[in-house]
Order: sequence, then structure tokens, then C-alpha cells
Amino acid sequence: MGGNRGIDVRESLADPRGSVWILDGATGTELERRGIRADLPLWSARALLECPDRVEEIHAEYVAAGADLLTANTFRTQARCLSRAGLAGRAAELTARAVALARRAAGDRALVLGSAPPLEDCFRPDRVPGDETLAQEHAAHAANLAACGVDAILVETMNTAREAVAATRAARDAGVPAIASFTCNPRGRLLSGEPLDRALESVVREGAIAVGVNCVPTSGIAACLGALAGCGTPFLVSPNQGEPREGEPGRHLEECTPSAFAALADSWRRSGARILGGCCGTTPAHIRALAERLAR
Repeated sequence: MGGNRGIDVRESLADPRGSVWILDGATGTELERRGIRADLPLWSARALLECPDRVEEIHAEYVAAGADLLTANTFRTQARCLSRAGLAGRAAELTARAVALARRAAGDRALVLGSAPPLEDCFRPDRVPGDETLAQEHAAHAANLAACGVDAILVETMNTAREAVAATRAARDAGVPAIASFTCNPRGRLLSGEPLDRALESVVREGAIAVGVNCVPTSGIAACLGALAGCGTPFLVSPNQGEPREGEPGRHLEECTPSAFAALADSWRRSGARILGGCCGTTPAHIRALAERLAR
């Protein structure tokens, strides 16, 4: 879209004639691809401490590539994750740092989303905490993001409807629009086994302005499109490049070229997607190819 500051993402998505929004690509795997340490438990948040300039550099490259929406590097700035590295008291500080880096890179050309991922492992629904813990900790993270002035909160990579509802509700209660996105298995069901269509309905009831799937390989998107297109809410598609290759940081098992990625994304646009971007393994080159394809 370009020149997005001052545009309300909620109003734009509500208009069925509105433009497609281009979401950025990966941050964590992009740090790894550039030889920057991003190991657990901090994952991409380590760069906020050790090389914040490189995080801003990656954001700026996505904006230059054509991204309308930047995802701040808050994927692992919740107190729960930071506590494993002895940094629990720095959740608000590091969240603010991540949002400021994205905001500087965005300028007046892109909006900034705050990332709100699962409190535990994105691929382990059995580790999702109890409801009270979900409510408290997602509320704390949403409050930190709201205090930084993010344009929306991207509730992403959710593997259970229960946690997605808690995070979406937390964003709503903090006064920030929420986009709720799930990760699914090859059959198009949540990793918990729940049907995607029911999970989408559950977050829409909590006020999500858009829904979607992310961190699903490109080969798995087709199984999700029916539920997404039938949910009656603007939807997002942000696939990954498959499982990481053992011993090859930044490389993945289902990699596709930027041009192939852009062609697939264009087919998802024709299926009704209103937000298109990339997850693990995608790069600024993928987003540039997507932007150029949509411009044509």
C-alpha cells in the first residue's frame, strides 16, 4: 500500500474493496541467516540485547522491499521467556526497544504490529498453561505493547484455540486491534487437533479484526484455505519454508524461490487473502517479489 501512517488497519480491512496488505517476512531465521546468534531461550530477543542495529536493519530492508506491516521483534519479550535467561524484570523495557526499532524503520511507510506468540512452545499444545495464567501473562504482554503504541497486535503461531482466545481478549482489553493467526498440521487442523474453522470463530467472537495461518509450510496452506475463506473475516496467510535443515542455520526443507513464493501468494490473494507475508525462512527477497507481483 505504501505511506501507511495515519491509516487505520481496522477500517481498511473492514472495506471489502480495500487493498491487500503486505506483511513482512521472518526476523529470527533472518538473524540466523546473517550469522547472528538466536538460540533458545531468548531466540530472536537476544539480538535486542547484543545487536539491536541489526534488527532495525532487517526491518528497514522489509520496508524497502514493499512491506506495509512490520512485526516488532517481541516474539520472545514476555516475562516468562525472559525469566529463563534471568531477565524477567526487563519485559517492558525490551518490548519497548523492539517496537522502537520497528517504528524507526517503518517511518511513514508502514504500520507496526506487536507480536504475541504462545507463552510456551509454538509446536507443543500440551505445554499451554492454564486459563488463569494465560489471562494474566497475555494481559501483561498486551499492556506492554499497548504502552508502546503498536498499531495492532499479531496474535501468532497459536496451536490451541484456548490460548488464541486469551491473547486476543488481552489485546482487546488493552485497547489494541488484534489479528489472530494459527499454525496447523498438513490436514488443516490446529496442532491440538481442533478444527481450524471453530478456532477462527472463537477469536472472531473475541473481536479479532482479521484471522489467519502462519508458520505453516507453503505446501500446507491449501488445506487451510477453505476455513479461512469461509470465516467471513479478512484473513492472513504467512507461510514458512518448512522445517529447519539440520546443521544449516537459515536453511529450510521446503524452500521456494522468491518468484515461486510470490506466485503462490498471488493465488492466495485470489482466494480472498487480505494480508500476505512470510514466516520462518522467508527473506526480504521474498517480500520484494511478492510486492512486485501484486503491483503488476
